[in-house]
Amino acid sequence: MKYDENYYHERNLNNLERIDKLLDDLPPYIEDFLRGVETRTSTLTRMNYCYDLRIFFYFLSVRKFHGKSVKEITLDEIGSVTDTDLEIFLSWLSHYQYNGKRLSCDERAKARKLSTVRSMYKYFFNKGLIEVNNSTKVATPKLHEKEIIRLEGNEVSSILDVAEYGSELSAHARGYHDKTKIRDIAILTLFLGTGIRISELVGLNNESIDFSNNSFIVTRKGGNQSILYFSDEVRDALEAYMEQKQCDKAIAPDEHALFLSLQYRRITVRAVENLVKKYAKIVSPLKKITPHKLRSTYGTNLYRETGDIYIVADVLGHKDVNTTRKHYAAITEDHRRSVANAVRLHKKDDDE
Repeated sequence: MKYDENYYHERNLNNLERIDKLLDDLPPYIEDFLRGVETRTSTLTRMNYCYDLRIFFYFLSVRKFHGKSVKEITLDEIGSVTDTDLEIFLSWLSHYQYNGKRLSCDERAKARKLSTVRSMYKYFFNKGLIEVNNSTKVATPKLHEKEIIRLEGNEVSSILDVAEYGSELSAHARGYHDKTKIRDIAILTLFLGTGIRISELVGLNNESIDFSNNSFIVTRKGGNQSILYFSDEVRDALEAYMEQKQCDKAIAPDEHALFLSLQYRRITVRAVENLVKKYAKIVSPLKKITPHKLRSTYGTNLYRETGDIYIVADVLGHKDVNTTRKHYAAITEDHRRSVANAVRLHKKDDDE
């Protein structure tokens, strides 16, 4: 099975370019930190580290070191930051100004930024470049479980019907519908039938699909490759789309991307997000359905059918089954409801 990695190579190069630009706004030793964690992190993770640290050092500049330039904050000064300073930082994140904008972080964003700061402190502490690591004394913000939002059975059918027939689309959307509906059905079916991540879907190439085994190869988070399998329903949708592509003379012979935009380029993450939103708001206007929610829909349905959390974790590519359990434990409500009448308090005459 052939697999073209150009998409992921280009994406990593773009991330590295962004990292270089972000480093211009950070102290020079942050480059050492990023180099130190390079072998165990992705370019996306390191880029997010830079975004988080840019906010952290801005906080230190305006609140701890009295307007001192971020680039001039030394490692000795980093070592002088107390656990109380870090707690103030987390509180400050609730409502702050940066680059003229008013911003705020929820508990999850705070936890991520604290995790980034801890990684930085751990690196410099282990290197012996700071004497204490006060970040270990700061409690992680409590994360409240979010409700699992997903499509129910009738909504799954409805979103595919809307994509096929274009019912209730706006006049503007209907203008493009005939050109995109086969592609859109294939994308929605792939999400709902395999639980693929949006980054994995966008990165698929024609060579990724093996119809002889109803399988395809994806690059997971962290760069590992896995083979996933799909149903005949998914196969039919993919074959219909690929047949349409074969008849389109405007597609360049050397174009490897599976899903293309109207401009005949690899479809972007943003375009897929907008595509899902367009159809989902018709079917379920009160739910904020995203590609990840379609993934959750698949995970939920797979767990309901198999009752095996380990299979769900493996198919979805979760490294830790507890991640899967946390996301899909809500399904147990179905089981609770089904056994609600299993225990009777008053025996009937027939039970005597």
